[in-house]
Amino acid sequence: MALVLRKPNAYSKIDKEDPEERNRRRAQFLIYKVMEQADSMSRRRPSYLRIRIRKLKVKIGKRLTKLRKSMLLSISAAKVSVCKQVCSQFKTCRRLFGGGDNHSSANLVNTLPSPLFV
Repeated sequence: MALVLRKPNAYSKIDKEDPEERNRRRAQFLIYKVMEQADSMSRRRPSYLRIRIRKLKVKIGKRLTKLRKSMLLSISAAKVSVCKQVCSQFKTCRRLFGGGDNHSSANLVNTLPSPLFV
């Protein structure tokens, strides 16, 4: 009642709303809105342009997927070939600098003196 005294044109609710009634009214409103949207969607037909664009997107997506897979395959093949070349170069370098000859290291083990204490 204090609000009524402060503002001459204001009015107050005398009795409060029932929460169940408020929920029922809100549910009816939401149902009405959903039905209205469904009705407006059923009237609209998908345009020819939208169908064409959707098909084009699918086509582009398939091509991109195919391109990505082929790129990954070619990149992995390139990695393998580069690794083979690098390994062969390392083997060549080891042989040149004396670290790659297995027979000479085996002979070295055979020429070591026998242990003193057995």
